[in-house]
Amino acid sequence: MRTPIILGLMAAVAVPSIAPAQSLREARESQRDVREERRDLREAQAYGDRRDVREARRDLRDARQEARSDWRDYRRSNRDVYRRPAYVGPRGYAYRPVGVGYRFQPHYYSSRYVISDPYRYRLPRTTGYNRWVRYGNDVVLVNIRTGRVIEVHNSFFW
Repeated sequence: MRTPIILGLMAAVAVPSIAPAQSLREARESQRDVREERRDLREAQAYGDRRDVREARRDLRDARQEARSDWRDYRRSNRDVYRRPAYVGPRGYAYRPVGVGYRFQPHYYSSRYVISDPYRYRLPRTTGYNRWVRYGNDVVLVNIRTGRVIEVHNSFFW
């Protein structure tokens, strides 16, 4: 009699740990789908007619939306990864929401605020002079040569 109860308890404990792995797999597959749709759009622009291009754009938009949804599900199921210590900004710091095109002072994207492992948070890989930076509870993609904001994710950290 004890064996079925123990097995039931083990299964109840194991099921929640399996769900985040499935969500991560889904997020990765969605990113792969976005890359495939981008490739299809380039091919349609090069070799197809207007209808093919329109359909490829629609497919790419749908794939991006699915990827965002899967990423949000992953983030929701792995809240501890996105829980960080309190943000302490540079001297004289005052948080104000920023948008694309805003120019940061170099203090805001010094090594103390740069996210060294963006893959841990499932952020896209950066290239060239772009870096993911923590700004309050937001994550901002900044070009470190110019200080300009390229992309913003508001309320990224809990």
